[in-house]
Amino acid sequence: MKAVKRLPAIVLCALIARADWPQWRGPTADGISQEQGVPTEWGADRNIAWKIPLSGVGTSTPIVWGDRVFLTSQIGDGPFEQGAVDFYGAGVQKQMGRRSKVQFVVDAFSRLTGKTLWEYKFDAEGELPYVHAKHNLASPSCVTDGELVYAWMGTGQIVALDMNGKLVWKRHLGLEFGPFEILWGHGSSPLLYKESLILLCDHQGKAYILSLDKKSGKQKWMVDRGAGRRAYSTPFVIPRKNGDEMVINSSERIDVLDPATGAMRWSIGESNQVAVPSPVYHDGMLYTSRGYMSGPYMAIKLSGKPEVKWEVQTGAPYVSSLLYYDGLIYMATEMGIVSCIDAADGKTLWRERFGGVFSASPIAAGGRVYLINEDGEAWVLQAGRERKILSRNRLGERTLASPAISQGQIFVRTDEHLLCIGMRPSKP
Repeated sequence: MKAVKRLPAIVLCALIARADWPQWRGPTADGISQEQGVPTEWGADRNIAWKIPLSGVGTSTPIVWGDRVFLTSQIGDGPFEQGAVDFYGAGVQKQMGRRSKVQFVVDAFSRLTGKTLWEYKFDAEGELPYVHAKHNLASPSCVTDGELVYAWMGTGQIVALDMNGKLVWKRHLGLEFGPFEILWGHGSSPLLYKESLILLCDHQGKAYILSLDKKSGKQKWMVDRGAGRRAYSTPFVIPRKNGDEMVINSSERIDVLDPATGAMRWSIGESNQVAVPSPVYHDGMLYTSRGYMSGPYMAIKLSGKPEVKWEVQTGAPYVSSLLYYDGLIYMATEMGIVSCIDAADGKTLWRERFGGVFSASPIAAGGRVYLINEDGEAWVLQAGRERKILSRNRLGERTLASPAISQGQIFVRTDEHLLCIGMRPSKP
């Protein structure tokens, strides 16, 4: 195995032999792949290595480890929030049909062929929470360290499976600590940190953050965060000389905690009641938006006393996270507007309406930026201060989940299928 230095936001392992995508937003939790030669052109029947139907629906991101792709789904419909406002005419999630019970699914697919290697199903237990019509209880992405795969659902149920799909341990936080009561449903994905699995449960009824032993599922620590909080974002960890820091975008503010104990380090920012996006980190700076429609975005300097270096009060995405790439910030909103921002001062370099609704977060690789809207229409941009569109690609299927990059291919989850974009890989 080839040794690599510790990456800014990854805490899964010290050695990485392949270009895996092991968690939400990739190996460094910022949507960036270090790979070259990633495809720039594709279509519904062009440059597709394989395309397979899914047994359920969800908005979780596919993750990739070695020769396997993992994905979570829900079979059967739970209750939906009837009064939820959709974005500018975007359609709601595909309905699976009422069933006597709702089931959750964790699938492992062959990266080579797309063939299902194994499928683990388990029933939703307890009273099902209401969710927004755009998603369901299978919104959190799973995470893996190459030994176990962890899948967390919007009921509070979590399973740890080995790489062959055998159950190692399971828990139900909704039954243990109280129902998952959060407007529009739970969205935060699990975080692996050293020997711990960290779960953010900022919910209106009971807000807490929980650390479990990743091998056994036993509780290591739990911090009560009070009532009335809401967070749909996924935490991530920044290695720091004076101790690692875990960043959480939550409704009251941005909180920074000690990932080893859950103790509060510092906080910054004003309240925002729908904290969906996850921040990103680069070279001593934290870049983040706060969520909700056309909310604020900012840069926070971490050296010395943390402080806001610059802030723009409006224009950020509601759902999708920012992308920092080579000194620039890219963002795509629910109104179909794509912007490029100078990360040094927050000034807009260009802004244009691409069209559609963007829920998926941007990703980048090889000097290119990838954006995909809910209609399955994707733009590939040349990274830089000038707007340069390299290609515009159409899948023709509804796409809410963020894509993943691994071993020169792009993995996209639609309502109907999991697709692998790029040349079919050679057998090892």
